[in-house]
Amino acid sequence: MSASHAPVSPVSAPPRRSVKDLRLGESGTICCLQDPEMALKLLEMGCIPGTQVRLNSRAPLGCPITLVVGEAADYTLSLRVSEAATILLKE
Repeated sequence: MSASHAPVSPVSAPPRRSVKDLRLGESGTICCLQDPEMALKLLEMGCIPGTQVRLNSRAPLGCPITLVVGEAADYTLSLRVSEAATILLKE
């Protein structure tokens, strides 16, 4: 008797979460910036790896969003959703 085995697909890691994926009030810590062209702008705005961010609000049509940057709620930053998608979070 030979046992038939179902084909096994390789397990792929789920895509990393980005700031775009946060729910209202949810926080995360910045891991890295995905887009080299956008990275300098985001770094200048305080989106530095290791910094905590919290999704504060989302516009009625979804864009822009506002983030509270820093653990001590240092300041609020408004971003396009496409920009937020390039800010990856630690798992």
